[in-house]
Amino acid sequence: MTLLPYDRYCDEILAQTDALRATIEGADLTATVPSCPDWNLRQLAVHVGGAHRWVGEIVRSRATEDIPEEKVPGFEGPGSDDPAALDAWLAEGAAAAVEALREAGPDAEVWTWAWERRTTFWARRMAHETVVHRADAALAAQVPYTVDPEVAADTIDEWLRIVSFAQEGGDPEADELRGGGRSLHLHATDVPGAEWLIEFGEDRFTWRHDHEKATVALRGPLTDLMLVFNRRLEPTSERVEVFGDAELLDFWLDRSSFG
Repeated sequence: MTLLPYDRYCDEILAQTDALRATIEGADLTATVPSCPDWNLRQLAVHVGGAHRWVGEIVRSRATEDIPEEKVPGFEGPGSDDPAALDAWLAEGAAAAVEALREAGPDAEVWTWAWERRTTFWARRMAHETVVHRADAALAAQVPYTVDPEVAADTIDEWLRIVSFAQEGGDPEADELRGGGRSLHLHATDVPGAEWLIEFGEDRFTWRHDHEKATVALRGPLTDLMLVFNRRLEPTSERVEVFGDAELLDFWLDRSSFG
């Protein structure tokens, strides 16, 4: 599948972090995050900022193996509970990560946990990590959430690739996403051509951008499809429609919930 340009991913890390900062500004940082109930809003923000710093260190050092979190400067968060310190810490971490990514370029070899060991993987992963966790923050702060259609579509593409990688690697839940004759169709109602067909083969699932009748179809605005697919919006929400075998959609969401 076609990726977004490398520079676009770098731009999105900054833009999504700025939007995350705006979301939590003035919010109750002790509020529980509904979609990540083990975290409050401050812990969510520290998770995102820590990920930025971790990836920045991997890229900057051209790491050939995983870097332990305790060896990443500033990973634990700002040294103060002051919301202004958290805001500055988030901005600094994103800027440093993007500086490292831009300096390295898209094809530098670095350690990743995934199917490719290039900086392109990390630029894309950090962009979408921030996109999805910004949705978590919006839920906790009870504010509206929107995302650019190209970014929302690529978030779905990337998540499908991650689930496929998990299945290839023998993840027990992802391994159950197979069984011939069943399929899942995602259809964005507000963006022409934004459609996905996921087919359950005997050994694994495959997917492509296509419009075909499926065992179950999920229809709605593209942002909402992305949120359902990332388990940030319930498929029973009035913002989307489910046609056909709703249990198959629930099965997919349950078995792809390891991220």
